[in-house]
Amino acid sequence: MTITVLLVDDHPVIRAGIRAMLYDAPELTIVGEAASGSAALTAARDLTPDVILMDLRLPDGDGVSATAAIRAELPGIRVVILTTYETDGDILRAVEAGAVGYLLKDTSPADLAQAVRAAARGETVLSPSIAAKLLDRVRQPRPETLSRREVEVLQLVAQGLTNADIGRALFITEATVKTYVVRIFAKLDVSDRTAAVMAAMQAGILS
Repeated sequence: MTITVLLVDDHPVIRAGIRAMLYDAPELTIVGEAASGSAALTAARDLTPDVILMDLRLPDGDGVSATAAIRAELPGIRVVILTTYETDGDILRAVEAGAVGYLLKDTSPADLAQAVRAAARGETVLSPSIAAKLLDRVRQPRPETLSRREVEVLQLVAQGLTNADIGRALFITEATVKTYVVRIFAKLDVSDRTAAVMAAMQAGILS
């Protein structure tokens, strides 16, 4: 049985490389490509592939948002994140959005093809380092404790305020806000504001 695959990555060279990796894989057929989250949703509607290989960073948002949108509208499609990023926050957000797998771009062609087949069967597919991170997360589910002021800053981040807005609200300088944000990222092991909010909600720091 043929397994149809949609490639989503904003770099044409990367898409070409993935296509070449899967070209000779039995049973796998690449039916389309997309360079953004919105284009991925359109292509998913038009092509209804069995599996989507989704990059995490896209021009109009991120692969997690695109994954959530696709899974909400087309729950039969399996989405596998294929990225170079492996922070705990990104991994958890992807899983919560409905991704069945999280692979790194250094995955071998044979392992990638096998992962696509497994995803099409509904199985969870993870790079070894990702599986190890998730296991560590289960063993130590709570991140390093945030200070009262860091929680206040994160609450305002969750409301969509800029660093300048947060500084005015808390009567501190914008530079001080940036310092707090960097500390929050480090404690929650994330790389962006959205991931910080999601991680804090996951840990019960924010409601």
